[in-house]
Amino acid sequence: MTADLAVPKLEFMRTESDGDILVVTLDRAEKRNALSAAFIEEIFDLFEWVRRSDGVRAVVIRAEGKVFCAGLDLIEHHTEARSASDFMYICRRWHAAFDAIQHCGKPVIGALNGAVVGGGLELATSFHIRIADATTYFALPEGQRGIFTGGGATVRVARLVGEARMVDMMLTGRVYSGDEAVSAGFCQYLVEGSSLDKAMEIARTAAQNPPLSNYAITSGIAHIGNMASGDAYFAEAFIAGITNTQPASKDRLAAFMNKTAAKVLNE
Repeated sequence: MTADLAVPKLEFMRTESDGDILVVTLDRAEKRNALSAAFIEEIFDLFEWVRRSDGVRAVVIRAEGKVFCAGLDLIEHHTEARSASDFMYICRRWHAAFDAIQHCGKPVIGALNGAVVGGGLELATSFHIRIADATTYFALPEGQRGIFTGGGATVRVARLVGEARMVDMMLTGRVYSGDEAVSAGFCQYLVEGSSLDKAMEIARTAAQNPPLSNYAITSGIAHIGNMASGDAYFAEAFIAGITNTQPASKDRLAAFMNKTAAKVLNE
């Protein structure tokens, strides 16, 4: 791994660094940040770079404009007149891109605003933490469009909010926002002000953790969730054995023993 790899050339996103936090902006506001096939490839390339970069300790994803992401670029899909096999391949590229986000080894925090719908919700559920602001709403309008989810919603969205809720959303167009969205599991935080400010605060906190601990948390828990209980217990013990004996862990446990570590308080 090297810290000086060049950021991939981007057309639909832009990046800037705030210390060891990479801020990624979805930058296709004129199309409501809809995800074209080329956009998906760009996401994959960027997060493969994030995975290899020692200089990035956490990632914040935000969007330009009033819509976080409107999902699949339906105009491109309609005009391309794709065959079934063509679209199956497109779906698999979405899966690869969102897996690259979820398993990049770094905490990925979404600063959401406006519509997070369809494929935009599939994108957001690949983040580890999601912060909504007062304008944010979540929906899966595929039923009304005569289509079906293809970017991983049947796994990620259903895992977060439950199959019954997902079926209801797709059949009826039901929208979630505000406290109801938090309670249902679409996001972990709801803020009155800027979701970006809260996302940066969380990213700075997470970036202080040892990188190996963050890797174990952001990837290990998701993989363990796919296992039978016996296999999951073994995997948990294996990950804990490696993570809990790292040098950084020993230093922090020594600080706890010496009573110099920060206390866990309910403030």
